[in-house]
Amino acid sequence: MWPTAEPAALAGIRICDFTGQLAGAGATKILAALGAEVIRIEDPVRQGKWDILRGTQPFVGDHRGIEAGGSFNNHNAGKLGITLNLRDDRAKELLRDLVAVSDAVTENFAAGVLERLGFGYEALRRIKPDIVYVSNCGFGADGPYGSFRSWGPIVQAVSGLTFQSGLPDLPPAGWGYSFMDHTGAYYMATAILMALFHRRRTGQGQWVDLACIEAAGTLHGAASLDFTVNGRPARRSGMPNSNRSQSPAMAPHGIWACDGDDEWVAIAVRHDDDWQRFAGAVGEPWTGDERWARLAGRLAHEDELERLVGSWTAGRPKHDVAGSLVAAGVPAAPVLRPSERIDGDSRTRDWGLWVTVPHSAVGDTRVEGLPVRLSETDWAIGRGAACLGEDNPYVFGEVLGRSADEIAELEADGVI
Repeated sequence: MWPTAEPAALAGIRICDFTGQLAGAGATKILAALGAEVIRIEDPVRQGKWDILRGTQPFVGDHRGIEAGGSFNNHNAGKLGITLNLRDDRAKELLRDLVAVSDAVTENFAAGVLERLGFGYEALRRIKPDIVYVSNCGFGADGPYGSFRSWGPIVQAVSGLTFQSGLPDLPPAGWGYSFMDHTGAYYMATAILMALFHRRRTGQGQWVDLACIEAAGTLHGAASLDFTVNGRPARRSGMPNSNRSQSPAMAPHGIWACDGDDEWVAIAVRHDDDWQRFAGAVGEPWTGDERWARLAGRLAHEDELERLVGSWTAGRPKHDVAGSLVAAGVPAAPVLRPSERIDGDSRTRDWGLWVTVPHSAVGDTRVEGLPVRLSETDWAIGRGAACLGEDNPYVFGEVLGRSADEIAELEADGVI
């Protein structure tokens, strides 16, 4: 076992894990950081490449190859890793034994994959009646789209999130690359915990069928309410504008270019008092125009106001702009690049969000921690992602009781 903080919130929970990419792997990473023993299963024949992140860039330092993928190593830090060639009946028997000593089975294959392998929910229940099974796919396990495969951007589009995001008179912009993979992971982690909590109270396992498209639907919030109550669609004349704030109305509110290449600052003037502070900090003659003194005037001439704000920020460093406005009491922040956010922002660095952990192939590597702290049972990540089959000796030997000779034979025969 790897070192973890004691006591761990999920100590004693074992997860038999088939997840990959981020929508699934991100969920079980959270559980592993909170103390669960997550045993991630990979295919030795394909070298774990059903997860397209394994061995792909961005790489860790100068390392290359199947163990050096930076995203894969980040999403799977803290987990154990084994290999099973489920084309072989002996591997299926090992999996049955592992399920029998696990609390949950987790996967984010396309719908029906685990069923075709012989390990659908009914088969899992026969192995362990109180097993928790959590499947996570784009459209759920059944229904008219149950056979469709999906990625995060597809879920955004089908759920309507892409439709309601963008700038006026331009095509929908979406919510950034695979935003729903992140959200899907959070929902999946919650679903696993709730099913385990239910089992603790009742002794009953269950199948949790998670559809990322439904998770996306819950993010519509005010837009759904505005349409159903007021009949106003998210895309209408002048809408949406992803930088402006309509609810509550604020102006100026957005992102402006600053001095340098692709450097930006975010500014939010919430009300008339903020405007007075903003005008004082900016000190430009145009801020004295009476049209800007009240919110109604700022909203009525928002295009012109935004151009004036942009003319002021354009020649100034983003940190200087944000610093002067914050000092005056106006909400503002520089738009940080990843390197600035990770290495240059003491608020995240000193808080311990970025953790350096040992990895067997690439050495010490930095991964994301969890953006939460628990005073009594805090999270801990003590190791990097497992190399392919790295924990076969522990899982097949100590957990499942196979001898070293049998494990060696299974490896030689391509079973593990």
